[in-house]
Amino acid sequence: MARQFFVGGNFKMNGSVESIKKIIAHLNEAKTDEKTEVVIAPPALYLLLAREHLKPGFEVAAQNVFDKPNGAFTGEISVDQLKDSGITWTLLGHSERRVILQEDDGFVASKCKFALDGGIGVILCCGESLEQRERNETIQVVTSQLGAVAKALGSKAEEYFKKIVIAYEPIWAIGTGKVATSAQAQEVHAAIRKWLSTAVSETSAAEVRVIYGGSVSEKNCKELATQQDIDGFLVGGASLKPAFVDIINSRL
Repeated sequence: MARQFFVGGNFKMNGSVESIKKIIAHLNEAKTDEKTEVVIAPPALYLLLAREHLKPGFEVAAQNVFDKPNGAFTGEISVDQLKDSGITWTLLGHSERRVILQEDDGFVASKCKFALDGGIGVILCCGESLEQRERNETIQVVTSQLGAVAKALGSKAEEYFKKIVIAYEPIWAIGTGKVATSAQAQEVHAAIRKWLSTAVSETSAAEVRVIYGGSVSEKNCKELATQQDIDGFLVGGASLKPAFVDIINSRL
């Protein structure tokens, strides 16, 4: 079964009411590849605004969600609140939260399971630092991050992974202008697929989408999209620009 190409736009802590309306208007009006699944992740304050204005067929993701039901958790957002607002996806495990906010593998895994149990799809981020890559620890680091999630999902991991998109984002390439070469990205994506085959199932290895993130732009997306195991992109800064449409159309 062919894996559907997936392009996510992570706005991070950027945007205003006016700018997000403009971004969405451009997306709505653009001619985009109908075979590509498109999801945008604005800041939490603008989730409802995005869902209200974004055309049907495009989805909205939160940038984070908590691993507890509604309650006394100041500053957090619950799975139920996302569902109530028509939000169908969430990012989890982004390196900026792992590094700056010190979210460890266990916490990311717990949030992942809670989101999936509540019916929210997860864009699960993983990736290594420059130092880890230079020590040839890339595959070890990435599979360890993913392994924590698989462990939390337990015996039903194969079923859970049907609602997970894995986003490989080398930390050294995020927002730096440095991009993993097509060969470097393909190597890690192939290793992730191999890990899926042994840690989850052969079915998951064949069906789970593994997308690339890290300074993806309209200039490099087409070459990256030709790689056998790259099933799309998680786009940062470029998702705020008109060129995001070119990335969505990488395979046209």
